[in-house]
Amino acid sequence: MQVVAGPRQVGKTTVVHQLVAEIGPTLRYASADGPTLRGDRWVEQQWDAARLAAKDAGTRGVTLALDEIQKIPGWSETVKRLWDEDTRLKTPLRVVLLGSAPLFMARGATESLAGRFELLYLPHWSFAEMREAFGFDLDSYLYFGGYPGAAALVNEPDRWRCYISDSLIETTISRDVLLLTRIDKPALLRRLFDLACRYSGQILSYTKMVGQLQDAGNTTTLAHYLDLLAGVGMVSGLQKFTGDAARSRGSSPKLQVLNTALMTATVGLSPADVRSDPEYRGRLIESAVGAHLANAAACGECELFYWRERADEVDFVVRSRRRVIAVEVKSAATGRLRSGAAAFAAAFAPQRTLLVGGDGIALDEFLSRPVSHWIDA
Repeated sequence: MQVVAGPRQVGKTTVVHQLVAEIGPTLRYASADGPTLRGDRWVEQQWDAARLAAKDAGTRGVTLALDEIQKIPGWSETVKRLWDEDTRLKTPLRVVLLGSAPLFMARGATESLAGRFELLYLPHWSFAEMREAFGFDLDSYLYFGGYPGAAALVNEPDRWRCYISDSLIETTISRDVLLLTRIDKPALLRRLFDLACRYSGQILSYTKMVGQLQDAGNTTTLAHYLDLLAGVGMVSGLQKFTGDAARSRGSSPKLQVLNTALMTATVGLSPADVRSDPEYRGRLIESAVGAHLANAAACGECELFYWRERADEVDFVVRSRRRVIAVEVKSAATGRLRSGAAAFAAAFAPQRTLLVGGDGIALDEFLSRPVSHWIDA
């Protein structure tokens, strides 16, 4: 059984159809992504129909793909029962479960389906993928980000912003967060998302966030809401690298969008405005590098942090197995490593320190290669 999770509109359903077309078995596809929650009886109905088709298909078998499965209350227990029945009867039925809320998908699978599934995470599209599929150059990727479904609208930025805001941001918050978990202050969660997009690349304590949001919500609530937004692939709060997990969890987060489209769609600047604003473009560049690293972390390739000690700071710290790599980002052509890199090296002895931009690795080269290349090179 495959469990495929990832943010909305990154091509999960398309991938399943393409794979089945190559592999050959009949596909039965159904989605639980409706305005109201469906029940476990819906899963049973789809499963029974696939079983009947599997009998007719013989040894070729059938693939059952259930999309947005996390919307079904208790879905993992129902799937476990049905899967175990088919395993005993040797039913030629392949099952693919898809969902746009990775946090809830992973939680449900881990709790009930241990030993029965393979988890596949599909992140936001990289620069290399958007360039190959849609001809994006670097400026296009910085502004329009990695949403393949929105690529057709890049020549109409106003329509593009409406699509990102209405079809992606609002749908993700309303259907993948508010509908699936208890949120006592939905307005606060929405304002926190806007704040994270506006301050992506900056370190903000939860106390300062409370002040910015002008809400009575406490810091524990904000930390929980930020975790939920990370769990649906929108924004995250990177923790400070300390070498100690407990101390890292207690640090002020560095806000980070997982797709730069979320920044530009919410700020209201045109592509020309961004190109003519060096300060904002610099923030966009750092966020693009952070998103590239954060999506690799979401796939399990590495862990991602930042580091700051008094006036010394390193933009990103990547940890993979026992390897630690410091990453500094410079938007100016003449940028050089800051003193923070030397202080970090003295404290933690990283395997290497990478400078992206400036006199270091060209930004387009860094974004064109998978993060594993920079870890293992």
